[in-house]
Amino acid sequence: MEKVGIGIVGCGNISSAYLKAMASFPILDIRGLADLNRAAAEAKAAEFGLKAREIDELFSDPAIEIIVNLTVPKAHVEVGLMALAAGKHTYSEKPLGINFAEGKKLAEEAERRNLRIGAAPDTFLGGSHQTARALVDSGVLGQAVGGTAFFMCPGHERWHPSPAFYYEVGGGPMLDMGPYYITDLVNLLGPVKQVAGFATMLRRERVITSEPRKGERIPVHVPTHVAGVMAFACGAVVQITMSFDVAGHAHLPLEIYGTEGTLVVPDPNHFGGKVELLKKGGTFEPVPTTEPYDDGNYRSLGVADMAHAIRSGRPHRANGALALHVLEVMEAFHTAAGTGRTVSMTTTVERPEPLRASLVDGRIAR
Repeated sequence: MEKVGIGIVGCGNISSAYLKAMASFPILDIRGLADLNRAAAEAKAAEFGLKAREIDELFSDPAIEIIVNLTVPKAHVEVGLMALAAGKHTYSEKPLGINFAEGKKLAEEAERRNLRIGAAPDTFLGGSHQTARALVDSGVLGQAVGGTAFFMCPGHERWHPSPAFYYEVGGGPMLDMGPYYITDLVNLLGPVKQVAGFATMLRRERVITSEPRKGERIPVHVPTHVAGVMAFACGAVVQITMSFDVAGHAHLPLEIYGTEGTLVVPDPNHFGGKVELLKKGGTFEPVPTTEPYDDGNYRSLGVADMAHAIRSGRPHRANGALALHVLEVMEAFHTAAGTGRTVSMTTTVERPEPLRASLVDGRIAR
């Protein structure tokens, strides 16, 4: 299949994971890297044997069809709109935007121009999560009743070399980590109908403990502990907590409860992990992973699926409608917390097709 030209904007911490993973997908032809910090682009290009270019070069290169947007969250929509204006499809790191209004603007512009948008996370396409999806679809759980989703840690200032943006508008645990959990839940259960929630910001500043900025104090502008409930259109009710304030916990990342069984889903920040199933009257048993992409960090699988979809004319899975719905759900927690009211979604979305539908010899194809 003819390769798809890729231009990457943003050469920060996450770009290395993308560039390593892209080597797994022959359809992706990386035509250049760009960053507002030219030195960062040159260093990353040298590391991976690629070419550093100016941002406007990427947008004007006719050989580039997809702009992969790895900038900080508050620049996702701005760069996305630039890519669309240049006639490029665009795929961004999560979240799609820092609020629903700007995410919707990006989606509407893509529709107007008949171009594709997509966004991380694509971890729901990993083998373990697709195995969990197959179990849900098989009916083994019976009627979906509910679930739980937990991400809680002391904060990203422990490990990230430049963590300030996690505490700026567009950051916080819900917009940063929520996309992994909520996207996977939508993949498993379908769209969310209503949200209720609470949010707190107990500290106004954080102290960086990672290098090279160890000891520096950074301000906090967003809630750092968010808890609530999602009512799904299928009838399931799922509790969720996302936090940068918790020293540690013993909850599992994701559980799905049904009338006939319970499913343990591994950490949705990863492509693999142990899937476990309890059938009514039994005990939890491990379920063998039946799908590919569970044995590594394939952070660009969504880009590769988009590239194949462009060539074959089918929908791609980590798509704009999914990312926009998840963004509305995440914003709804903050709205609910501020108003004390349940928030109803204005968007809905179809569950993406299982990845198996596009597999040939265990890898994505047409």
